[in-house]
Amino acid sequence: MKIVLLLFMLVGCASLPTPKEPSDKEINAEAKKAYAEVKKTSKLSTNIHWKTMVERVADRIAKASGENFEWEVILIESDQVNAWCMPGGKMAVYTGIMPVLKTEAALAAVMGHEVAHATLRHGKKGYARAMKTKITGLLVGGAVLIGGEMFCKTENCKKLASLGAVASGFAAEFFDRKFSREDETDSDKVGQIYMAKAGYDPREAPRVWERMGHAAGGKAPPEWMSTHPSSTNREQNLTKWLKETTLIYQNSEKKYGLGEKI
Repeated sequence: MKIVLLLFMLVGCASLPTPKEPSDKEINAEAKKAYAEVKKTSKLSTNIHWKTMVERVADRIAKASGENFEWEVILIESDQVNAWCMPGGKMAVYTGIMPVLKTEAALAAVMGHEVAHATLRHGKKGYARAMKTKITGLLVGGAVLIGGEMFCKTENCKKLASLGAVASGFAAEFFDRKFSREDETDSDKVGQIYMAKAGYDPREAPRVWERMGHAAGGKAPPEWMSTHPSSTNREQNLTKWLKETTLIYQNSEKKYGLGEKI
């Protein structure tokens, strides 16, 4: 019965026409629904020091971006080395990434990168698949529930498989997202600019990738790196941009340097 139903869903989805690119308003509305479910189903951290740090860094990065999103951030209690920002400014940081980062400025580098993906609208084409119609969203949601591995690759997506309708499709698409090399490079640069504008030393950005590599210990990379592939070129780019971003940092209204230690 499961196989028949799964085949029905696959055929049904394949036969539907390619949807037009959704508007920011549509994407942000679905992101808001999915984010509400994340908050409802996740264990939120009670670490006041980390929570306060995440909130103030998020606030500074958000202001540096210049976007008028409905910004919000949560700290999720999990050993995952992960962080993300949904369209419209809904953010999450996982406690597992905090000890790896070591400094507040490193956290700003990570959050700057994730926020840049949202402000640069990198997810629009992918999210279009999750927003065809309510019926399609239901099919996608059902496929997540029944298909498991076929439709949901990451643990985040699997945990959100109980979402309904379009929000389920959005969540599946968001948490299984892959960005192009060009998108990643753009987000690296813009994210470094954001952290510098926010008053954090941009020299900390290249160091983040080195720490992530050490955290992997020669094994499979942490989840955050699996969707943000590290490379020598990436570190070289971040170093190359320091001339520009250091000037931005020097001209920032307030300077926090590396901030507090984590």
